[in-house]
Amino acid sequence: MATIETGQPPAHNQLEYFIEQARRARPIKTAVVHPVDHNSLLGAIEAAEQGLIDPLLVGPANKIQAAADTEGLDISGYEIVATEHSHMAAERACELVRMGQAETLMKGSLGTSELLAAVVHKTRGVRTDRRLSHVFVFDVPNYHKPLVITDAAINIEPDLMVKRDIVQSAIEFCQSLGNPQPKVAILAAVEKVKPNMQSTIDAAALCKMADRGQIKGGIIDGPLAFDNAISRQAAIDKHIDSPVSGDTDILLAPDLESANMIAKQLIYLANAKSAGIAVGARVPIILTSRAEGTLGRLASCALASYMVLHPAKGN
Repeated sequence: MATIETGQPPAHNQLEYFIEQARRARPIKTAVVHPVDHNSLLGAIEAAEQGLIDPLLVGPANKIQAAADTEGLDISGYEIVATEHSHMAAERACELVRMGQAETLMKGSLGTSELLAAVVHKTRGVRTDRRLSHVFVFDVPNYHKPLVITDAAINIEPDLMVKRDIVQSAIEFCQSLGNPQPKVAILAAVEKVKPNMQSTIDAAALCKMADRGQIKGGIIDGPLAFDNAISRQAAIDKHIDSPVSGDTDILLAPDLESANMIAKQLIYLANAKSAGIAVGARVPIILTSRAEGTLGRLASCALASYMVLHPAKGN
């Protein structure tokens, strides 16, 4: 069976590298949930044609076929798992995962909350003991390696224990990409613990949790401001001695709003390329937005392929 080469990606064209490596492996069985519009159906077919996924199209068969006809797509070679509506499609997709017939989920033309509600259902979902979270992978032109930002899409105001889950999932995600010990910067506005700034207290607690083995597999430091997390020189100028500064793999933001702003600033002001998936369930979940371009959709599928074919060993 073909596997993915998990060596370090080049300094740039990182998303293209992940796609190329995933192409060399086998396609992963993917339940595409409610692909009844242009972007969701085309994205699944493009990924299938690239050899990244083997799609199961889950949703109303007539709507899926109508979308294909409108776009002139031939979907005769793909299996349709018929359901009546989007809510049922999400439930059926989770059932396919539980039955071992799907290795990942891919969001189609339904709301993220609707899909994730099915994922976290206590009896019919595919939840684990860990909180779901989202990881963005960025290829930033002036940074020397892939940069992961979490959580910019799911957890609005995570408390300490949710942040612990977010960090652990991000570490294991990076391990699947071939990074055996990723470096994690716990972000805040300042680098010192301030009793009136909860983000700094959480950062200090997370570092101690890592010391005590409650978070495993990474090198963690914080609180760190964005500048001294990314720039070694900025850390030196502020007399910060950190094994993470200037070589960060993962940025943990204090909350969803700050993570989302950092992510979109990198895309629109720094010309960063991005892809992302949800982690923490039994399988990775490809959560591309409806405005996502071809590269982002394919790279997100490739990241899921890494997680399926090279799961973290467990920490």
